[in-house]
Amino acid sequence: MKENSTDQFFKSTVLGHPSGLFVLFFTEMWERFSFYGMRSLLIMFFTASLTDGGWAWTRESASALFGSYVGLVYLSTMLGGYFADKIIGFRWAVMVGAFLMTLGHAAMAVETHFSIYLGLVLLVFGNGFFKPNMVSIISEMYKDRPEKKDGAYTLFYMGVNAGAFFGILLCGYLGEKVGWGYGFGLAGIFMFFGMIQFWLSQNIFGDIGLKPKKETEAKKEILDDDKRNPFTAWQLIVIAISVFLGLLWIINAPASKISEGKVDVFSFLGKNGNEIAILTALILFIILLAYRFTQYSKITREKLIAVTFFAFLAIFFWAIFEQSPNSLTIFAKDYTNRVLEGNGSTIYLIVNSLMTVLPLAIITWLMLKMFNQTFKTYAIANLTLSLSFVIIWGIAAWMLVKDYYSAGVISLSDETLDLLKITKIAEPITEVPATWFQTLNSLFIITLAPLFSKWWESKYNPTANVKYGIGMLFLGMGMACVAIGATGIEPGAKTASVSMVWLILVYLFHTMGELCISPVGLSYVSKLVPARMIAFMFGVWYLAVAIGMKGAGIFGENIDKVADEHGLSYFFWILTIVSLIMALLSLLMAPVIKKLMHGVR
Repeated sequence: MKENSTDQFFKSTVLGHPSGLFVLFFTEMWERFSFYGMRSLLIMFFTASLTDGGWAWTRESASALFGSYVGLVYLSTMLGGYFADKIIGFRWAVMVGAFLMTLGHAAMAVETHFSIYLGLVLLVFGNGFFKPNMVSIISEMYKDRPEKKDGAYTLFYMGVNAGAFFGILLCGYLGEKVGWGYGFGLAGIFMFFGMIQFWLSQNIFGDIGLKPKKETEAKKEILDDDKRNPFTAWQLIVIAISVFLGLLWIINAPASKISEGKVDVFSFLGKNGNEIAILTALILFIILLAYRFTQYSKITREKLIAVTFFAFLAIFFWAIFEQSPNSLTIFAKDYTNRVLEGNGSTIYLIVNSLMTVLPLAIITWLMLKMFNQTFKTYAIANLTLSLSFVIIWGIAAWMLVKDYYSAGVISLSDETLDLLKITKIAEPITEVPATWFQTLNSLFIITLAPLFSKWWESKYNPTANVKYGIGMLFLGMGMACVAIGATGIEPGAKTASVSMVWLILVYLFHTMGELCISPVGLSYVSKLVPARMIAFMFGVWYLAVAIGMKGAGIFGENIDKVADEHGLSYFFWILTIVSLIMALLSLLMAPVIKKLMHGVR
């Protein structure tokens, strides 16, 4: 029997999957650690007072920059994907991305104005090179074992969420409790470890991800028999104008607010110059998209319209979901009672300890299982990875000891306090970090993902529209929780003491919404779009996500305006209503979209 090209990867397995999957698992885990850890602190750092080491920005300016940053992260994936596919290959793209992100976090740890901006730019391009190419390596590794792909992506997704969880937990804690630079810097240290481990272990991937060869591209051309519709000169000009205006807008929008109008490249268009520029770019792009659709057969055209509809819904989902590091973190910091006493303090300390130690123990066990298979061949890579785990266990233990001491549960000698760099307390207190609530998303995903997976595999598996409708409904329910919790906050109030329960419910409902929507989108792009248009439509999809991310910043920019005039609850009710309208639209359009999909499920 002929051996398949990917059988070599299954000769050394962990939990029934190639050892190489776990190299990717840990590399991706540290990348998500760095991204989410830094992201959790960004808005808080910008809005913190000068005495607290922040920049004392308005929430409007902070949200504007945050929205542009996360929007550019998703737009840059198109650039990184192009370079990987055509020029440098997946492996070098991952290395370039990891290196740029390591430099970006190092720059942010310095905390000067120049270094923070430089760090954000490096992180944008680093994410662009890194993000799209890890999944590409997995896809190639399982090319001849499609039945194993779902399990592989489930494990990989576990690494994504483990990294996000520990990044927010530890970077957030260090940033809030010790110093912003420590939080930003820690993110970079683990990105560096991930990069070294990946580089030293790369031979485990065989020929996957090496620089693309011309004969490979030629082979693709022969195999691809879809109708060719190359971009004409006028179409390329329209794309260039749209891209130029869009990029200029996404940079100028926060710059004009931060500089209070001193820097504004669209000022010649009048007071609403930013809005005119981006609307022009979007209209041009929509015209091009509509024209491109007319160049395909009726069935292909209808499938593309279905994908575009899902992309439209995704804009609103991400604009509201990404309030997590934005308005919801502001709500946690300034409007939530995070000081616990008595039984409440004890319960939090126990829950936080279990949340920290159990996942870390499971991930460490996975690492040791991988070592059994790969240590002889990749000893230095494994030692690098183990060093990173020694550090993370040390930081986690230090955090828990500090919390128990601060709560008065344990006592420490002056010598021990000096050794552990823990400040002596006057009175016992347990204060939950504002960033802690963001960890709930990853925790709920790890807990609930198997249940949703079973649902999708059962006979009750909903159609795409129903999944989107349910997801948007959960999103609306989450926002309704925080809107109800904020009911008693007077217009213009800068602080309040709302119960933490409302925020916990928000993250529970939002996670269920994410599980309905997030895995669905890209899957339908690959199923509905002909091979010739895959790259273009993936670009459209990531553009929609980027618009959603920037939309999250725009919503966040308006929190103070709305709260000062109508109250904070009104702001969250607006987001609730938008979510429910999109849920209703998705459900009402179900018969139409089902017809356009031509049997694809």
